[in-house]
Amino acid sequence: MKHILITGASSGIGHALALEYAEPDTKLSLTGRNKDRLDEIATLCRAKGALVETKLIDVMDRAAMTDWLLAIDGAEPLDLVISNAGISGGSNGVENWEESTRDIFAVNLAGTLNTILPLIPIMINRNQGQIALMSSLAGFRGLGSSPAYSASKVAVKAYGEALRLRYQETGLKVNVICPGFVESRITEKNNFKMPFLMKGDKAARIIRKGIAQNKAIIAFPFPMATAVRLFSLMPLGLVQLLSKYLPSKE
Repeated sequence: MKHILITGASSGIGHALALEYAEPDTKLSLTGRNKDRLDEIATLCRAKGALVETKLIDVMDRAAMTDWLLAIDGAEPLDLVISNAGISGGSNGVENWEESTRDIFAVNLAGTLNTILPLIPIMINRNQGQIALMSSLAGFRGLGSSPAYSASKVAVKAYGEALRLRYQETGLKVNVICPGFVESRITEKNNFKMPFLMKGDKAARIIRKGIAQNKAIIAFPFPMATAVRLFSLMPLGLVQLLSKYLPSKE
């Protein structure tokens, strides 16, 4: 039986990934912060034949995450961990800008570390395991339109790339996921046009294929990923001019 952990599984990409991986002979360990939505996705996944365990937990709670991760891995070794939980600021700015900034970094970066650090030495010791970190196309460069979100995703992307390089001679596989706009509770807050907005189920299929192929960076959709890569190569002065036309978030 394959054991897969997905954080932030109660909505958005995490919800879609849970459904994508739900099948017989698969155990899903799913986390979220909304009990009703978490119970709903668990029911849908069980209907597809998967064995499902849920945990209402905050990824920022380091001690609770460590205890739970070690417990579920001890009961059934994890094959794949998708660190998906994340948040973004609103598209109109927020009054409590400082708190929003700190929360975004805490969830997107510290939450990722709390999810993967307890498991990395275990997977290395058994010479088997795979970890996928959810970054974003916004993680290719710090963006003035979303400073905290983009910077937190830059950090996740860079850390995932570094882990892949560091442990390439071991049985641990590390992948970084960089989606564009995908229908979710994050993107529904945006009041601007989102190019190439994608359905969650399509994004989940792309991610699953990329993980199965052990791709270093799973960036999509292709046109937007190409544009972002080129944007990341531009000198800061030119980026500064172009940034004036980007919508502001947090």
